[in-house]
Amino acid sequence: MFLSYLKDMRSWILFFFLSLFSTDLLLWLDRGINVHINSLMYVNVFLLTFFMVFICWRYYRETAYIRQLEILEEKLETDWHEALPEPLFECDERINRVLQSAGVSFSNQLNKDRQNTIIQDDYIAAWVHEAKAPLTAMKLMIDANKSSPSIFKIEAEWLRIFLLIDQQLYISRLPSLESDYVLDEVLVQDIVSVEIRELMSWCREKNLAIETEGLETVIVTDKKWCRFIVRQILSNAIKYSPRDGIIYITAHTEATGRCILSIEDEGPGIPDHDLPRIFDKGFTGGMGRLSNSATGLGLYLAKKVSNQIGIQLSAISKKDNGTILKMNFSLENDFDQIRR
Repeated sequence: MFLSYLKDMRSWILFFFLSLFSTDLLLWLDRGINVHINSLMYVNVFLLTFFMVFICWRYYRETAYIRQLEILEEKLETDWHEALPEPLFECDERINRVLQSAGVSFSNQLNKDRQNTIIQDDYIAAWVHEAKAPLTAMKLMIDANKSSPSIFKIEAEWLRIFLLIDQQLYISRLPSLESDYVLDEVLVQDIVSVEIRELMSWCREKNLAIETEGLETVIVTDKKWCRFIVRQILSNAIKYSPRDGIIYITAHTEATGRCILSIEDEGPGIPDHDLPRIFDKGFTGGMGRLSNSATGLGLYLAKKVSNQIGIQLSAISKKDNGTILKMNFSLENDFDQIRR
């Protein structure tokens, strides 16, 4: 900061040295003034020393306000504009006024945006609930006409609409997830089997088989949000699996006590350059597995929820060799940290 201050003050420093040099030159050339060279040097050293002390003192005084602003920046809070440092000079006072006006304006805009967001979230939640009512009625009609061959196609399309609306409902609940989840001991099978049943009509449409193994394992998690993650992964596996393919769902416990739930499909796989980005919001990839029907939301939401409830989500894939999504469940002690 001191070098920056010297750079700002360079015109004053240059003016001082030019004045000193001009005075020395005048005294040296003027024959009417008899000044000994030692005396001249003594005066120059004295003035330079005094000037350096003055510069250091002004640096300390003039940058005191900036230093306090930097401290405030490190622990910036929402009411930062009320904790601005006391101004020492008129320019500091003006900066304070500008920052306080900007802070008040920002707070007002933020409150307006929050109100609009709350209204929008309430509207979306109400819309989702309203949309579920006719969907339920449609499901009853579909179940009542299972004997018709064409009903399978209708049921598959109904399921896609249902999943999109259900996903939107979870998105609207996501901001309040921390106050919504409840940890409990759950059988992996209880989570997976429900989701398989929900997506069965889609599997039938593509003639997919699902093989499971080791799902009798007990995990500690929030059942509702864990089902949401499994649904996103499983629906992705179904979407990208080839017709007549097989989806493998396995669970095993490692020596560390952690449970790993894997969902593997036989889809086109993910290219190496796309793999690190599959959990990014809106990322749909450019080829193969990520087709036009991809929204870039499913895995992003799954990853976001996983991080919040202590599940490590990872993917293994090679182009043309399928994809494995792994859910690594935390030990029970890890959840205590999440709760805090």
